[in-house]
Amino acid sequence: MSKKIDFKNSLSGMSEADLKARISEDELRLKKLSFAHAIAPLENPQSIRSLRRDLARLKTLLRKTQLGA
Repeated sequence: MSKKIDFKNSLSGMSEADLKARISEDELRLKKLSFAHAIAPLENPQSIRSLRRDLARLKTLLRKTQLGA
């Protein structure tokens, strides 16, 4: 659980533009990881799962800031 809390704390002061930039970077990284995993198995395939979850957290935080909540 501490990883999730640390992740949320690191994003608390980010602006909407920063969140969008981080989301696009992470989506690109996820695409590259998925492609690399399709060619040859990754050493740690759980990294794909954690990256997907981090992306979901980022998108949720972005949506909250857009709604002003």
